[in-house]
Amino acid sequence: MRTRRHLLVGLGLLLGLGASARGATDSAWAGLDWGPLPPREIRVYLPPAGVTPTTPVLVALDGQTMPAWHLEETLAALAAKGQFAPPLVVAVAAGPERIEEYGMAGTPDYAGRGRQAAVFQHFVVEALLPAIRTRYGVRAERERTGLMGASLGGLAAFDLAWRHAETFGFVGIFSGSFWWRGDNSSPAAQQTSRLAHRLVRASPPQPPLRCFFEAGTKDETDDRDGNGVIDAIQDTTELIAELEKRGYVHGRNLRYLEIPGGEHRESTWAQALPEFLEWALPRSR
Repeated sequence: MRTRRHLLVGLGLLLGLGASARGATDSAWAGLDWGPLPPREIRVYLPPAGVTPTTPVLVALDGQTMPAWHLEETLAALAAKGQFAPPLVVAVAAGPERIEEYGMAGTPDYAGRGRQAAVFQHFVVEALLPAIRTRYGVRAERERTGLMGASLGGLAAFDLAWRHAETFGFVGIFSGSFWWRGDNSSPAAQQTSRLAHRLVRASPPQPPLRCFFEAGTKDETDDRDGNGVIDAIQDTTELIAELEKRGYVHGRNLRYLEIPGGEHRESTWAQALPEFLEWALPRSR
């Protein structure tokens, strides 16, 4: 079925480019190897002024939600300022087994979830990005290649960027599910077995990775340890503390945005999106 907004071909082995008055055009091609993963829509949002070899590339997980993030409007508004290098955004829709693909590669949680995370990461790094670069002539520069995601997609974006820091130079995590844990037997076990925190502590030195984190004061109401700080904020700020122990520095390769009244929904993430883009991406010259 062909629509003005996107194209789907065959089994969905394509890249569909969202069409709009802001400069994106429709196009598609077959041939992406999804391996054992079920195919799904991929929409590419093109910069208003077109693509050059140095155009940044931003992979957005849960790509089907980008209209609710007001992605196109935000990109257009920032580009109009004249100081912003708009990225080519690759919006990858979630598959039917999102909770398996968006876990942490090689490390299922206490319920055994995340079994397909390594396969999904391999697809993004080995199939999707090379196809994008070949199609548009964009250079494979890690400093100009990033990821973003929210909730469980935020956890997945962080894990993917951290494990493949040779490919990605920046990552945006919105209300990340950093509660993802290996032991659910007690509040203390939940706290000490958080998998992203373990990953950072146990990893060898990583290449520079610029990390943007957002959390809202109304992301949830759970307070695992009863310290008066909701888990969504505590899990995020304690992961940031682990990164600081590794030499990460606020303002240079760390940014934390806490939104008063911010909720676990697209309207809050849309509010944070401009700040992430302006912080993460190079200025126009």
